[in-house]
Amino acid sequence: MEETRPLLVERRPDIVEPAAGEYSSSSTTTTTAVLLLATFVTFTGSFDSGCASGYSSAAESGIREDLGLTTAQVCPLTTPLNYLLPPTLLCFRFNIHVWSNVGCHRKWQNSRSHWPKKVLMQSIWLCDIFYVMGWLAILFAKGVWWLDFGRLTMGFGVGIHTYVASVYVAEITPKKIRGGFTAANMLVLCFGVSLMFFMGNVLTWRTMAIIGLVPCFVQSVGMFFIPESPRWLAKIGREKELENTLRRLRGKNADIFSEMAEIKDYTETFEQLSKTSILNLFERRYAHPLTIGVGIMLLQQFGGSNGILYYASSIFEAAGCSASVGTTAMAIIQIPFTALNVILVDKSGRRPLLMVSAAGTCLGNILVGLGFLFQGFQYSSELCAILVLSGILIYMASYSAGMNATPYTLMSEIFPVNIRGSAGSLVIFTNWFTAWIVSYSFNFLFDWSPPGVFFIFAAICGSTILFVAKLVPETKGRSLEEIQASMTHLLQ
Repeated sequence: MEETRPLLVERRPDIVEPAAGEYSSSSTTTTTAVLLLATFVTFTGSFDSGCASGYSSAAESGIREDLGLTTAQVCPLTTPLNYLLPPTLLCFRFNIHVWSNVGCHRKWQNSRSHWPKKVLMQSIWLCDIFYVMGWLAILFAKGVWWLDFGRLTMGFGVGIHTYVASVYVAEITPKKIRGGFTAANMLVLCFGVSLMFFMGNVLTWRTMAIIGLVPCFVQSVGMFFIPESPRWLAKIGREKELENTLRRLRGKNADIFSEMAEIKDYTETFEQLSKTSILNLFERRYAHPLTIGVGIMLLQQFGGSNGILYYASSIFEAAGCSASVGTTAMAIIQIPFTALNVILVDKSGRRPLLMVSAAGTCLGNILVGLGFLFQGFQYSSELCAILVLSGILIYMASYSAGMNATPYTLMSEIFPVNIRGSAGSLVIFTNWFTAWIVSYSFNFLFDWSPPGVFFIFAAICGSTILFVAKLVPETKGRSLEEIQASMTHLLQ
């Protein structure tokens, strides 16, 4: 059998390494000011996504009272339906263009234009434009159509930013701390949601819309001061800029040459073996990462996350609990357990965290199902309320600690550069589409059988443990190139 050329090399002749002892720190563990700034600026948009997500619940009563709207008119404002179109229309077109347009490689490489270096800026600025349009539409709304337009427009921003943010941070971060940095995306989003919940008690809905504009302007200005993704620079052949960017991200004394060689060799190998097309997504070599990405998002949503989040008040009321106490406890419990995810994802690894989280969500759903089952058998109402409240809080704590953020961390790691746009867009579309299915059907299922719907959720959460155990690899402490090469079987 003919020997295949190794994908990952330790040394390349075209990269001149420094003399021994010239650099002492490792590029795999360095946290620099530029890295922190780039992460902060990128996740400012995630904070605004959280504000957009939490705004509707916090502002609903004020909007209904001021504009004289009915519950049916306000309903689209509080459902994820307006986030269904953005991933469909924009992610499949825009993100594919950003990460997968290999056909323009030579044209860009030989051009004097610096447009490729601004690709990240253009994508993030586009998100900010949509966010600003959405918040302004809500701020000056005189009726339901402006409110719906504002939410839909913000949804386009969320559709792009959900994928861009996670992938960009994963591509600029050293491998030993990559999981924590990407998981911080959901932590920042939770802060945005919680901020809107708390401000809804003291501020008017129009004032809250003004506050939602602030992160957009902060991010737009901050984009001038952060670097482009090293993987993107390697992809378009800007080697000098690749070296300078890695130096800024890892520090002036960091040994960047092994990482630089690995990125270049991996990128060039994929360009030699693959032509970029959306049909590449369905080649056999990509079946494993695609199955993981789509499967984990299906299990995340069908395990009940959006059904519980969007209809928590109704669930508590049906169980005889105080809706205000229950929803406040949910909002508070999300932040520390999401922060725990940031800490543990690079220590315990992705697989254990996902399996423990799935087990916890399974237990939580079982407790809620038992609470409603006992209620149907005329058991103590206090017992039903306790089981439902404790079950939902266990679910939210477990979900926040793993299943909420870790799937996005995996998504940013497992897809090769040549299908990153199309694969990530498909995964995001799957997430939002299944979120819509669950949120739309939840009330019908709950009317059919309150305990039955939660036992179904529990069974799906239990199957998540098996899915992760059988199919999901451990990516902790591995470079993106190592992960993607092993999953696509490029060397076979």
